[in-house]
Amino acid sequence: MNAPHDLQTLRRPLPVEMSEALRARFGDRFSVANAVRDHHGNDESPYPSMLPDGVVFAQSTEDVVAVVNLCNQHGVPLIAYGAGSSLEGHILAIEGGISLDMTQMNKIVVLHAEDQTVTVQAGLTRKQLNEQIRDSGLFFPIDPGADASLGGMSATRASGTNAVRYGTMRENVVSLTVVTAQGKVIRTSRRARKSSAGYDLTRLFVGSEGTLGIITEVTVKLYPQPEAVSAAVCNFPTVHEAVQCVIQTIQLGVPVARVELMDANAVMAGNRYAKLTLRETPLLLFEFHGSEASVKEQAQTVQELAKDCGGMDFEWAERPEDRNRLWTARHNAYFAGLQLRPGCRASTTDVCVPISRLAECIDEATMLLEKASFPSTIVGHVGDGNFHVLMLLDPDSQEEWEESERLNHHLVTQAIEADGTCTGEHGIGLHKKQFMAHEHGEDVLDLMRSLKHAFDPNNILNPGKILDARP
Repeated sequence: MNAPHDLQTLRRPLPVEMSEALRARFGDRFSVANAVRDHHGNDESPYPSMLPDGVVFAQSTEDVVAVVNLCNQHGVPLIAYGAGSSLEGHILAIEGGISLDMTQMNKIVVLHAEDQTVTVQAGLTRKQLNEQIRDSGLFFPIDPGADASLGGMSATRASGTNAVRYGTMRENVVSLTVVTAQGKVIRTSRRARKSSAGYDLTRLFVGSEGTLGIITEVTVKLYPQPEAVSAAVCNFPTVHEAVQCVIQTIQLGVPVARVELMDANAVMAGNRYAKLTLRETPLLLFEFHGSEASVKEQAQTVQELAKDCGGMDFEWAERPEDRNRLWTARHNAYFAGLQLRPGCRASTTDVCVPISRLAECIDEATMLLEKASFPSTIVGHVGDGNFHVLMLLDPDSQEEWEESERLNHHLVTQAIEADGTCTGEHGIGLHKKQFMAHEHGEDVLDLMRSLKHAFDPNNILNPGKILDARP
């Protein structure tokens, strides 16, 4: 299966002088071993391996500054690496260069429980954070499924199942420490909950996918652990009826914490993967947070809406272990889907549309996928209009790859024309670059290119991602 572009044509060898400097500075934390390079040259996207020329394991902001300065001096590409869970080719070394592994930068810098904020090193993952702050009575709600790093989640403007209530990384990052392409260390803002002081650099770096600077520390908002949590599963005859229930729930203003869609194929895959016994029809996974009384009221309202839309009786999961089993099945939907076609390679897409246009977009996706020559699943954070398609392809079939790309193009185009976006949370990387002009227009892209040049004049930071060079 071939990628849609001729990639890695611009690779240039790592200068000997730079290799020697990295070896002197980092010792064993600089590696050119094939196994290490291979690990950092693959992600969960459909693209083939694209290996960096070397890997540096950073342990501090000072380490990052040293690597950035060497790369800028020698004109060598630099790609920040977190958990490696990208679905759109963000971390692939299309021009070679250095992969900067941030996983050893995994400490909490300072917890301000009284302000409900915490500052962490960029390599700390969301699960590590919540485990370490559990005794504070606070938690960090953004959960994109994979146990992603906070730096990577900031760089891709991650979202997840809780976004319908708690928002995305865009709303929850308070401040960033960033190393610029010139090796300067900047802090984008203070910890105040709001500010009108100058340009909002925090929001500029959130979602920049490592193309404008290297994030080394992240300050995020925390939330009190809810007094009561209850989860429920509700099956529906069709995806359409499930989505109609979601639309009515959101339009009525019910403050659900999570509402997730799984189509019949996704449910079947989850049952096999997690040894569950869910009814294999389209379903919604709900979770309610709040006081005992408010949770009960929310659940009753949603259950009535579900029945009006053809939904079956709720199946409740109130014990933590039961809820965890349900949400583990949803979070593992990607890997569960792969088991539907052993030996396959997955190509994914996600779009996000205004909630009023969600039903028609998912109906169209369902119709197209039913006619496809390969199996697929649909899941979605449908409470905020975001859904994902997983297409399971024969890795040796160019025909299936091309068919999947045509489907992807159709779904993304439909979403943009519905005043939506080509990606709600996967990001652009390599795979979604082709849609940027349609969504934003060339004038906006020219402004983005100007920003990229101003921040990174030598184009060393994750080159080739988000934007192509000026036409």
